[in-house]
Amino acid sequence: MKVLWRVVVVLMVLVAVVCLTFYFQPLWVNDQITRLHLRRDGVKSEYIEAGGYRIHYLEAPAVAGSANTPLVLVHGLGARSEDWAAMIPSLAAHGFHVYAPDLPGYGRSSKPKDASYSIPMEEAAVVSFMQAMHVPRADVGGWSMGGWIALKLAYDHPALVDRLVVYDSAGTYFPATFGPELFSPDDIAGVHRLLAALSPKPIDVPDFAARAMVRKLQGNKWVIQRSLAAMIDGRDLMDFRLHLITEPTLIVWGSHDDLIPLSAGEAMHKGIPNSVLDVIQGCGHLAPAECSRPVVEGTVEFLRAEPPMQGGERTFAGAAAN
Repeated sequence: MKVLWRVVVVLMVLVAVVCLTFYFQPLWVNDQITRLHLRRDGVKSEYIEAGGYRIHYLEAPAVAGSANTPLVLVHGLGARSEDWAAMIPSLAAHGFHVYAPDLPGYGRSSKPKDASYSIPMEEAAVVSFMQAMHVPRADVGGWSMGGWIALKLAYDHPALVDRLVVYDSAGTYFPATFGPELFSPDDIAGVHRLLAALSPKPIDVPDFAARAMVRKLQGNKWVIQRSLAAMIDGRDLMDFRLHLITEPTLIVWGSHDDLIPLSAGEAMHKGIPNSVLDVIQGCGHLAPAECSRPVVEGTVEFLRAEPPMQGGERTFAGAAAN
């Protein structure tokens, strides 16, 4: 009986420790779960020196025997490489060698205090990353701010980009319905406003998790503010350069994106010659995460098409498909 009682006590202590850890560090626990799933799916977490920065990145080699096409994924504002977690294993299974770096200032990459965190700076970091990884040319995908970086990369360095995919992309003018404070909430109500802007069906986050989100977002507020300041000044907007992008381009948009409206995606589609527009029904700004199945389906079809797709619009069922 004494042995059984000791086992019960140990189990109770372990349960208490787990519960307390989740209560006080819910984002850390979620990160560990995400990283465990990625490792299980063969996704490696590595670091490399590139462009004077220590860059963390996720890498998923293509499934053995497949085409092994290099694909570089660029995350958005306030995000990181793990935000692509829902797509990376599927893309690797379809024959893509996926590289997803944390941009300087974000995720587990270095955060120099004297950096601007502007679009040109982050674009240069992606170029340096590709060079350091010995990837001379790749398909490139970018989400939100990452889409802006990918568009500018295709414009400035067309030799590096084979085909281009942007997801709910920033980079062109649209009348914003929010202010910069949206991205760095300082209270629980602000967290819920941010989540509502990102998704038509936002997660019902409990207060203890919302407080953890406030701490995390406030901790990186200075980077986000610099990125936003550089974007808001407008000098790097792509509106009048879209017609000069010649790479086959896929534009993917959630039909219910309240952050960057579908109208911005439609204008981008009109501006880039022969681009393809995929609309993911029922999804918002987080379509690559919340509606990953149809997003991956459309992405793979586009990147594998021979000859490349030329123009047109497609519609995919969104949340109901996942």
